[in-house]
Amino acid sequence: MWAASALLTLMMKGTALNTATFIVQGMTCGHCVSSVAEEVSEVAGVSDVDVDLATGRLTVTSDEPVERAAIDAAVSEAGYQLAH
Repeated sequence: MWAASALLTLMMKGTALNTATFIVQGMTCGHCVSSVAEEVSEVAGVSDVDVDLATGRLTVTSDEPVERAAIDAAVSEAGYQLAH
């Protein structure tokens, strides 16, 4: 309930959130997911990161659009690759 309330408050203030989805290749375990999430969360402007091991889906939420190159670099730093 809190998340919906916070999102509504942000929308009322005119702040739009941006969401981008990527596919990460090479993850095989929970530690892989944690590594990717940690690196991507350090990208400037990123406010939320969700990584799904089964699908490789990486969902990034940010205040402003984030460059794919910045996400690619963060995923690479974690030891994985984005699908192109």
